[in-house]
Amino acid sequence: MKAMVLSDIAKLELREVPRPGVQQYEVLVRVSAVGLCGTDFHIFSGQANYNINQRGKVIPLVEQPQILGHELVGIVEEVGSLVKDLHIGDRVVIDQGLNCLSRRRQPKCEYCVSGDSHQCQFFSEHGITGLPGGLAEYIAVPAVNAIPINSDLETIAAVLTEPLGCISHALDRGTRSRTRYVINTEDIDQRVRSILIFGAGPAGLLFIQYLYKVLNYDGLILVSEPNQQKRELASCFGAEVIDPQVVDLVDVVQEKTGGRRVEYLIDACGAGSVFKDIPALIRRQATVLLYGLGHAGVDLSVLNNLQFMEPTLVAAIGASGGFRSDGRPCTYDRALGLLTAKQIEVTSWITHCYQSLESVPQAFTSDHLEPDYIKGVLVL
Repeated sequence: MKAMVLSDIAKLELREVPRPGVQQYEVLVRVSAVGLCGTDFHIFSGQANYNINQRGKVIPLVEQPQILGHELVGIVEEVGSLVKDLHIGDRVVIDQGLNCLSRRRQPKCEYCVSGDSHQCQFFSEHGITGLPGGLAEYIAVPAVNAIPINSDLETIAAVLTEPLGCISHALDRGTRSRTRYVINTEDIDQRVRSILIFGAGPAGLLFIQYLYKVLNYDGLILVSEPNQQKRELASCFGAEVIDPQVVDLVDVVQEKTGGRRVEYLIDACGAGSVFKDIPALIRRQATVLLYGLGHAGVDLSVLNNLQFMEPTLVAAIGASGGFRSDGRPCTYDRALGLLTAKQIEVTSWITHCYQSLESVPQAFTSDHLEPDYIKGVLVL
């Protein structure tokens, strides 16, 4: 089969690779669509490599090339002999993370027991930690990692299931943490009145919608975003937008919050430079949700003034969560349901579609750096 292989930093090659075989509890999925994520771009550029050996050392791409792509939709092409609840032709969304239930391990590790599937002690991930991802014609996964799409939901919308699941998990992590300020609490002194989001890319746009449409948050959402197109989208979804290149962000936040500053801040951009501003933007003992990745080029001393504010720092990664009775992931199931019900809107900000594996390198080398790029999807 054909696959787009990352053979070294910034070097993608279209190769013929073996089509994966199917074990008795697995399914072979013909890839229909793959969302291109910031994590893919970080791995491509050499800013990150999550393929590590047992000693925690990074395995260079030249030693183990990778097939990226972890936001996946496809059609079941083949089923293992013991798979009874999926059939050839079924449309599915893929949970790319392998956990204890994926591997049929007993007893389950403490993280799978507690509903933190993407922190599984034995976790590995297609398209991120070295397992082959979706920038290929086929992928084989455990059947419990394939969630059926039982609707006419557009494929390019369904591919946002994984990113939306990540947003759901991130905000759930905030809820589960012991914080001074709480979203939607009845206690007025502890209620989150204002939230500041850095970045109105895919993550920022999903955060806005999830807060307003799913959690029914009724407070102020401010979004700091230098890109006009992204600001306009964020505004359409109900946020008050700020161009940090034109105005002083600290002054605007002070004004909009009546001098309180924000009780909840979300880094959805991964730009390390924002950390120097956070102490002047948050209320003491606020919640700071660390979602974006990257943060290159900033000295850790920027955290000194942040520590004085005693914030609760919440880190979240992946679409982690518990499991349905059939072993499939609850977080993906919930995200897919929200997209099917059109409670979350995604198609308006998918700006780039690629029709072949051969066209994908353009997204990595140039397109994603352009001001009109928000989200790219490969459609096969």
